[in-house]
Amino acid sequence: MVHYDSSDSTGSASTDDRPIPVAAMVESIIGCKWSLGILGLLAAGCHRPSALLRASPGLSAKVMNERLQKMMRFGIVHRRVFGEKPPVEVEYLLTPLGQRFMGIIEEVRRLQEAVDRGTLSEESLTDQK
Repeated sequence: MVHYDSSDSTGSASTDDRPIPVAAMVESIIGCKWSLGILGLLAAGCHRPSALLRASPGLSAKVMNERLQKMMRFGIVHRRVFGEKPPVEVEYLLTPLGQRFMGIIEEVRRLQEAVDRGTLSEESLTDQK
């Protein structure tokens, strides 16, 4: 289940049992310059933190880790750890909710392409129903 993160100004966090509204999750992800890029890389099979950083020029490890932590709290990304002693190997994967979310993002991308081409019409909208 997706939960609220009640972080205070000291950085400590507590989680309660209220589900996060999907709109708040979408706003948080869309509102960050890096989140969609990270999700796209995860969807394309780039799962290791070092690979995510290499594929995202300008993305710092700190920001990447913050975004991955937030996406894990939302339930759209899962962290998998291999090994018990350092150095452990870590990878991040989309959850079923994350895969569904990426499907919605893909629809938004296709909608933008149709708008850009000028092929979006009232008829094409009614054909989708």
